[in-house]
Amino acid sequence: MSGRVGDLSPKQAEVLQEFRERVQDILPQLPSQSDHYLLRWLRARTFNIEKSENMLRKLGTHIESITLIYDCEGLGMKHLWKPAIEAYGDILSMFEENYPENLKRVFLIKAPKLFPLAFNLVKPFLCEDTRRKIVVLGGNWKDVLRTYIDEDQLPVAYGGSLTDPDGDPTCKSKIKYGGVVPRSYYVQDSIKVQYDQTVSISRCSSFQVESEVFCANSMLRWQFASESADIGFGVFLKTKGSDSQKVADLTEVLPSERYNSHFVPEDGSLTCAEPGVYVLRFDNTYSLLQSKKVSFSVEVLTPEGDPQPHSRTLE
Repeated sequence: MSGRVGDLSPKQAEVLQEFRERVQDILPQLPSQSDHYLLRWLRARTFNIEKSENMLRKLGTHIESITLIYDCEGLGMKHLWKPAIEAYGDILSMFEENYPENLKRVFLIKAPKLFPLAFNLVKPFLCEDTRRKIVVLGGNWKDVLRTYIDEDQLPVAYGGSLTDPDGDPTCKSKIKYGGVVPRSYYVQDSIKVQYDQTVSISRCSSFQVESEVFCANSMLRWQFASESADIGFGVFLKTKGSDSQKVADLTEVLPSERYNSHFVPEDGSLTCAEPGVYVLRFDNTYSLLQSKKVSFSVEVLTPEGDPQPHSRTLE
């Protein structure tokens, strides 16, 4: 039995009736009094009445809005992968469209130098009211948090007085911290990336993409996937008067190495310290027998997060 209306076992139906009787005093305050609604709490606690009742009674305090703290420590280029940015945008849009005015404010702490660029990529997905609620805090962030949040509700690690029973200042029993996603959770096979261009690179040859960067500290981003076999990839800076077809004439920025992009699509980025023409080189010179088909996208984002015109390609 699924534990849903119309699909209850006799035991589940009995538990539902008892659950309704036990929470009779708070039923008028609930968003709904239907069996559909009450069964949600029972299913969440595998029809354990005590746990379900405890969980439901915590709902008794009406929450008008919430304050969020985003710890940006460790934010890096790997978090700016294009499909990830699109996923962030979808999530933010979902909350804005379906849960209006639930957000009171968002505090961003420990923001690295990369943060303005990251925020500019996400900002188009936010309405103006939501943007105004986002506050980036500086080095005094603990003092600021204490002015908005009671100290006994704020972990010691964030400037409050709250600890775990064992004295842990990060309160790991109450806060579920993020971390490295296990590879078993990867869903790369279900993500279909739309690339800007597909080329066939002959054996013992290479293919190069020139991308002109106009502003210092712009970000150069790429994604590529190969078919059947690996492909070499590196990034170089073209100096004035040099021949981009001659690797010896170029300044190496990202060392060339072979990537198994036929198994997992490769994506990456780098911050361009200086303006100039950057050359992205797909290398198949080591392959004596096999040509390679490579699909790729390349873009340049200014420090403000605005895209530059498309790169031009050179064969």
